[in-house]
Amino acid sequence: MAIFVGIFLILPGLTGIHSISTVSYVTVEKGGSISIPCFYESKYTDNEKYLCKGCKWKICSYEVKTNQYNSTKYLISDDQNQGVVTWTINDLTEEDTDCYWCVMEINHRPDNGKCFNVRVTGKGDATLYVDSQEVTGFIGDQITIDCHYRGSKQIKWCRTGGEGHTSCIEDSGKIDETKVTINRNTPGVITVTMSELRERSSGWYWCTDEDLQMPVHVTIKERPTTTTIATTTRQSMTISSSTKPVNHTCVSQEPTTEQTGTHSSSSSHLLSFIIPLCLLLLIVTVAVLTWFMLKRRKSPATAEDEQTVTYSTVTHVRKTTAQINTEDEADVMYSTVFYIAQQNTHQVEDENVTCSTVVHR
Repeated sequence: MAIFVGIFLILPGLTGIHSISTVSYVTVEKGGSISIPCFYESKYTDNEKYLCKGCKWKICSYEVKTNQYNSTKYLISDDQNQGVVTWTINDLTEEDTDCYWCVMEINHRPDNGKCFNVRVTGKGDATLYVDSQEVTGFIGDQITIDCHYRGSKQIKWCRTGGEGHTSCIEDSGKIDETKVTINRNTPGVITVTMSELRERSSGWYWCTDEDLQMPVHVTIKERPTTTTIATTTRQSMTISSSTKPVNHTCVSQEPTTEQTGTHSSSSSHLLSFIIPLCLLLLIVTVAVLTWFMLKRRKSPATAEDEQTVTYSTVTHVRKTTAQINTEDEADVMYSTVFYIAQQNTHQVEDENVTCSTVVHR
């Protein structure tokens, strides 16, 4: 009976070991940062994950959780499609040297976690490190990673994944159909070259000497397409003073964004000058026309409104005595009467000229 009880207690522990996998030991310089991947099975996809600090499980302290906001010290990223949660610890100090637990929170049952160790060293004292934990490449190209180490142990290059799956290589070969070449010519450094890259080459890798690991995340993507500006070469011939033909090459090129912006700016400045000038000319024109109209209104009246009668020649013919006897009346005769409109003469208001018969007796 006791044997069955022992087996029943051991099985959950064995299951937990294989359902979560991560590094075992990393070293990092003081003031730096470290990112640690933690792989989990698909059954934990929707579970909350948290990072717990302390070597003793029962008394470890919560540092960051997936349903909480990140802090400047701790960052968390949960890629549920790939089944990996990544912990990032920044601004490392000696106090950060400790054990950490990558934990899956389980409702109504004990949580499941995996422990890893972080040791913070002085400047230049890290046992195993890389220049950058993030490397990006393009499909069909190659990438190079330098792993720096101290000691005489053989460094390997491994790819890790879920359910504890890890593939390693010490020299040249392939990992998941990606060609890998390792160069050990420089003491204390192994240079890993990954070529014939494809999209599935993306993932987490690490340098390892069995005891220590240094994770590196590789991202492979399509190379962005670049637009080549087409140029047209034209040749024209001109006659120089020496009457020898000279070839001139004229290269017409599409204007760049900077040139277009400069042209637009010049056009804007020109418009800002022309518009006020046109408005000024319009105002001056209206003012001149108004002035002329006012001047005309102030000028003397026209001939149709006011007329002055001028007598150019008036002749009085007096009849003789004989004529008087034969006629009882004498008539006044007018010869040549002109009506002349004078603009410069003095105006006479309400003056009527009446022509009547003058009788001399």
